[in-house]
Amino acid sequence: MLSEQEFLSRLPPFLSHWLGYRANAPKPRPKYLVYLWSFLASFCGLCVVQAIFNYSSYFVGRGVPGLIASYGASAVLVYGAIESPLAQPRPLIFGHFFSALIGICVTKLFSLMPDEEKFNSLRWLAASLSSAIAIVVMQITETTHPPAGATALLPAVDEVVWNLSWYYLPVVLLSSTMVLAVALVLNNIQRRYPTFWISPPKPKSVLPQATTTTK
Repeated sequence: MLSEQEFLSRLPPFLSHWLGYRANAPKPRPKYLVYLWSFLASFCGLCVVQAIFNYSSYFVGRGVPGLIASYGASAVLVYGAIESPLAQPRPLIFGHFFSALIGICVTKLFSLMPDEEKFNSLRWLAASLSSAIAIVVMQITETTHPPAGATALLPAVDEVVWNLSWYYLPVVLLSSTMVLAVALVLNNIQRRYPTFWISPPKPKSVLPQATTTTK
């Protein structure tokens, strides 16, 4: 079975380059280039997400906020710390999605309280429980993405997000996809992203050198 890197190496270079494949490990870039591309990529990525949700009548009519707040933190990782295992596509996409799902499910269970006043008085507990469960689920599925902890608690603490109900899930999924799409373009102009898609490459084993003895 082909490894991830072997699969990417067989793609045309004009495609594999934008998917993060490099035949040789890229050289470290000067810090000023890292700062420049971190700024440009984060600015463009967040603008793209907000443009979609702020100017599309489809989303505006459904009360979707311009930006789910936790994606500001995702921008720090995906555009500024692009080599971190926490910033790769798998944690970005599934970390946010699992956390959003848990946040909605837990908060909906709390909303079954006998009256709304009781539910509102326990929202803090729903938020804490949602984030705690999301952390464990991300650990189990190896999709840990720190900003997703906020994605989990938002249904309990943010009335706008709570009103989205199950529609919160596709909004989160689309937001993650757009953040990733911008990262694949801008992070690969003079840098490399991602370092892996599914699982990190296994380190190459170093065979011990044979020692020669002199008589």
